[in-house]
Amino acid sequence: MRLLSQGLNRVAQWTNCLLVRSKLLPADPVSQFNLDPSLPTFYVARLNSRADLAALNAMCKKLGLPSPMQDQVLGSKTLPRFIGIKNPTPLLSKTAGPSPAIDQGKAIFSALRAHPDIKAQVIPVTVLWGRNPGKEKPGIGTLFSHSLTPSWLRKAMVVLLSGRDNLVRFSAPIALDQLMTDKADVDELPHKLLRVARVHFHRQKLAATGPRLPSREALFNSLLAAPTVKRAIADEAKSKGLSHDEARLKALELLEEVAANYSEAMVRVGDRVLTWLWNKLYNGIEVKNADRVHDLADKGHEIIYVPCHRSHMDYLLLTYVIYHQGLVPPHIAAGVNLNFFPAGGIFRRCGAFFIRRSFAGNKLYSTIFKEYLTQLFIKGYSVKFYTEGGRSRTGRLLPPKTGMLAMTMQSMLRGIDRPISIVPVYIGYEHVMEINTYLKELAGNSKKNESVAGVFKAIKNLKNYGRGYLNFGEPIHLNQYLNEHQADWRDAIGQGEGAKPQWLNGQVALVADRIMTNINASAALNSINLLAMILLCNEQFALSRQKLLTQMRFYLTLQSQARYDANVTAPNEDAEALLNHALKLDKFDVLADELGEIITIKEKERTLFNYYRNNILHLFAVPSVIAQILFNRYSVTVTECQASLGTLYPLFAKEWFMHELREDYIEDVLNCFAQEGLIDFDGHLATVVKDNKALAQLEMLGKVIHLTLERYAISVSLLLRDQGIARTTLESESEVLAKRLGTLHGIKSPEFFDKKVQTNLISVLQTQGFISISEQQTITAMPTLSTLSDHLNDLLPARIWQSIRDTL
Repeated sequence: MRLLSQGLNRVAQWTNCLLVRSKLLPADPVSQFNLDPSLPTFYVARLNSRADLAALNAMCKKLGLPSPMQDQVLGSKTLPRFIGIKNPTPLLSKTAGPSPAIDQGKAIFSALRAHPDIKAQVIPVTVLWGRNPGKEKPGIGTLFSHSLTPSWLRKAMVVLLSGRDNLVRFSAPIALDQLMTDKADVDELPHKLLRVARVHFHRQKLAATGPRLPSREALFNSLLAAPTVKRAIADEAKSKGLSHDEARLKALELLEEVAANYSEAMVRVGDRVLTWLWNKLYNGIEVKNADRVHDLADKGHEIIYVPCHRSHMDYLLLTYVIYHQGLVPPHIAAGVNLNFFPAGGIFRRCGAFFIRRSFAGNKLYSTIFKEYLTQLFIKGYSVKFYTEGGRSRTGRLLPPKTGMLAMTMQSMLRGIDRPISIVPVYIGYEHVMEINTYLKELAGNSKKNESVAGVFKAIKNLKNYGRGYLNFGEPIHLNQYLNEHQADWRDAIGQGEGAKPQWLNGQVALVADRIMTNINASAALNSINLLAMILLCNEQFALSRQKLLTQMRFYLTLQSQARYDANVTAPNEDAEALLNHALKLDKFDVLADELGEIITIKEKERTLFNYYRNNILHLFAVPSVIAQILFNRYSVTVTECQASLGTLYPLFAKEWFMHELREDYIEDVLNCFAQEGLIDFDGHLATVVKDNKALAQLEMLGKVIHLTLERYAISVSLLLRDQGIARTTLESESEVLAKRLGTLHGIKSPEFFDKKVQTNLISVLQTQGFISISEQQTITAMPTLSTLSDHLNDLLPARIWQSIRDTL
C-alpha cells in the first residue's frame, strides 16, 4: 500500500509539472509568517487530494520548506506531514468517507503532550483551482469547477481545465502551544483544531471566489419580490397611470440597466488582457499594505473598496491588483456613461453595475438600485465605488459625494450579520493617460462622452507611462466606528426598510471625510511627482542636475525622518536612480554646457506637471510653511511655528483632507532640517546656518506652498476690503484677480484659476470661523480673518502683495 501511495504521488508530481502553473500568496510567506524550516512541520489543507499535495509540494520546494510528501518524526512517532480535513467524494457515491485528519491530529497532540519541549508548526494552506464560485443551482460548468468536493475523475478534469490558474495560499501557523495550554482532553484538541481550520478555509475560499452566483432570472425575481420594490412598482403604476404589469416591466428594464452579470471566465480573459496591457503601459505596479485586506477577509468582513479617482485606468488597475492578491474582484459601481457597446457588456461581466449621476425624481430607479446594493452586501459580495463621483481634473482629491456611502450605511440597518469595513485606496501614476483632456476641460472645453472611437484612439496611443502605485489605506470598521460615535445606532436596525434615522446624514459626512483623509494619508511618492514639486518652484522650470539631485535627496529624507503619516510610501531607489528613470519618460529636456547638465520640464508638459504635484502637495505643506518662515526670518521658535500653523493648518486640512496636526510634527521637521545641515536647532530655537546652499534649499521648499497661500491672500484681501460682499461677487472678483496675478507672475497652475477651488475655499473659511455668510449669501469677515491676513503677509513675498493691492 505504501509503495502504491508513493507511486501515485510520483504521478501527481509529473502531472503537476506538465499541467499546473501555481501562483503563490503571499509572495514570501516564510519571512511574513516567520516560518522555521528546521521545526517539525505539518500542513493542513481543505481536501485530502494528491493534486493539492503535489501543488503544495512544488511550492514548498521553492520556499525551502519541508516536503509535505515526506513523513515527520515527532518524538518517537513518525507521522504524515499533510493533513487533508475532507476526503474526495467517491466516483459512484455522493458521500465522502471519513478523513484520517482526526486520527492524525490525535497523534500529533499525543506526541507533543509526551514531549512538551518540542515546538511544532501547523501551517494552513489553501489550494484553489480556478476562481469559479459555482452556481446556487449547479450546472455543467459547476461540475467541472472546484466549487464542490470533487471525485478523482472530476478532480482530474479540474486540473486539466484550471491547472494554469492554481492558487496556493499560505496562512499564519496555528499556535499549537496555546491549544495545549487549554484543559481540553487530547481527544478534543484535534476536533477543535479542525473546526478552526474549516472556518478558516471557508473564509479563504469565499474571499478568493466570492459566494455562489444566482441565475440572473432568480436574482431579478427575488429583487422584484422585495417589499420595498413591490411598493415602488405600485406607486409607479399609480403615479404614471400604468398597469401593474407595465410598471413591473419598467422595473425589470431598470434592473437590466443596473445589475452586473459576473462571469469568472470573462474575468480570466480580462486578467490575461490586462497583464499584456500593464506590461505595455507601465514599468511595474507597486502595491503596498495588501495584508490589510487579507486580514479583513480572514476575519470574514464585508469589504468595501473606496479608491481615489484619477483615471479610467483605476477601474482596471484596482480590480486587477485585488484579483492577483488572491481575492475575488469586487462588484464595481461604474458611471452609466461607461455602459456603451462593447465596453458596457464586458465591464458588466467583470462585475460592474451601473449607476446614474442623479436619482432625483425617479423613485422607482432609486428603490431598485438601493435594493440591489443591499442584496450584494447580504449575499457577501465585496463592492467598490468612487466617493469623489468622478475623476479629478486637478490631481487633488475632490469633495466626497455621499450617496453610495449613505446607501451602504442604510444597508447595515437591514441587519447584515457580518462586520463591514471600508478600505480607502490611494492610486497614483507617473503618467495619467487622460491628462491632456483634463487640461482642455479646465480651460473651458466641454467633457466628451466615452465611445468606441475613444477606446480605439486610446489603444492606438498606448505608450510607456512609467509606474503605477496602489496603496491600501487604513481601513474604517463601520460597526466599530458607529459604536464609538453613535452608540445607539443598533436601535435603528429593523425599524423598517428604507428607514433613515436622524443621525445618518451627519455620520455619513464624517465617515466620508475620514475616507478621504485616509486616502491622502496613504499617498505614494514617485519620481514624477517629486520632480514636479521641485522644478515647478524654479524659474524656467529648470535646475542643474546636481542641485536637482540634492533637493530630491532632501525631500526623500524629509518624508523618511519627518513623515506626514506612517502610511505614506516612498520609492526604494535613491535620487539618482529615480531621476534616470524619469528621464526615460519623455517629459524632460536635458541641456548640457561646459558646466554640466540642466534638467528642465518640456514646455508642453509644464502645465500638466501641476497635476502630479497636487497628488502629494499635502505631504509638504507643513515643512514648506516652516521653511518659508526660516527663509524670511533666519530664526524662529517652535512656539512661533505653532502659532502660524495653528491658523493655517485647519485650512490645509479641510482643503486637502489632512488629519489633525500631530504634536511632535513641527519638531520632527526642524530636527530633519538640522540633520541636513540647514539649521541649528536646540529643541526650542531654530536658526539658519550661514550658508547660501542652505538658504537656497529652504527657499525652494518654501515656494511649494506659495500658490495656495496666494489664493488665500486674494480672497482675504477682498473680504477685508469689502465687508458684506456678495458671495458671487467674491467668486468673480477672485477669479479676475487670480488671472491678473497669473499673467504678472507666470502662474500656469490650472486650479489657481478654477472657480470650484475658490468656491470650496469660501466654504472652508466659513467652517473655520473666519467669515460668516448670511441667508442672502453676503459675507462678513470675522476678527480672526485679520490674524490669517497677518500670517499670510509674513509668508508671501512683497511683490505678490503689491500686485494684489495694486488691483484692489
